[in-house]
Amino acid sequence: MKKFFKLVAFAVLVLTVSRCSTDVDIYADYKDITVVFGVADVASDTTWVKITKAFVGPGNALVIAQNPDSSNYPQKLNAQLIGYKTSSDELPPIVLDTMTIHNKQRAYYVVGDNGDTVFHPFYGPDQLMYYAVGQLKSDYTYRLQIDNQSKIITGESPLIGNFSITAPVNRVSFPTNPILPDPTVGWTSVKNGKRYEVTMTFHYKELIPGSIDTAYKSISWYVGSKKSAGLNGGEELEISYSGSNFFTLLQDKLEPIPFVQRWAGLVDIEIAAGSQVLDTYLSVNSSSSSLLEEVPVYSNMDGAIGIFAARHNILKSFQLATNSETELVNNYDLGFKLSQ
Repeated sequence: MKKFFKLVAFAVLVLTVSRCSTDVDIYADYKDITVVFGVADVASDTTWVKITKAFVGPGNALVIAQNPDSSNYPQKLNAQLIGYKTSSDELPPIVLDTMTIHNKQRAYYVVGDNGDTVFHPFYGPDQLMYYAVGQLKSDYTYRLQIDNQSKIITGESPLIGNFSITAPVNRVSFPTNPILPDPTVGWTSVKNGKRYEVTMTFHYKELIPGSIDTAYKSISWYVGSKKSAGLNGGEELEISYSGSNFFTLLQDKLEPIPFVQRWAGLVDIEIAAGSQVLDTYLSVNSSSSSLLEEVPVYSNMDGAIGIFAARHNILKSFQLATNSETELVNNYDLGFKLSQ
């Protein structure tokens, strides 16, 4: 799921420095190339879009990228979202404004065989973002239209509506008996949804010796992904998981604190659905790790490089099955007590 939503920096990196050629003209005129990345969600009242430009300059491109002027246009671009069903059924445009996001999380990137580390290749901690305020309608296709000094850039995507989890029904179980089949998470595919990623989050309470306050904590577990055969919806999909892996995860993640007391809480199952465009983008950029293979550039933007796609997340909370809670308390030295 979170794979979907940590893509902006990676998108700009891939789309800015890819497509290298063995024939290089260092005296070629600079060409204005717009880079766009946006993912729309019907559940959100704000749609965020990253609009930057490719850059060129002497020296290390990752160092140049740390200067905001390398990626940002000097002027605000005219951008809007337009929902439509047909040419005669079109919603009023939603105009995008700009906002600077502060304290953007930084990250380290290691480059080169000698292990040189570049701190946050793209400018930060402040990031300029375009945003549109307004609830989008799931039964409309939305066109992102950008006017870059009379150069019209467009990209569009149908949206993904709501869908539901069909399994488990009541409680979530993590069996460890090898003769039992692995349990599954099941759901019905939604129209325009192609890629589905499943994550579980185990909530628990923790009381450390000497403390009077109970802390509420959680551990997340990426279960896996599944693709639908088509985009019309209505397919019954499922993904299995190992109960033993769940307990192994808890042993790896929970700090072994002497005399700690813990109590199991709810288990959230979250499914993130991504559109065909988003699935293709993720597949293309994870297709190969070979340095000998050129990374292809996938884009659904006309007049720019990048993507405008759709996603939608659903979440349902379950109680932990009694037998799984009992096993957690009796078979693992993690300080868990039976819930009261």
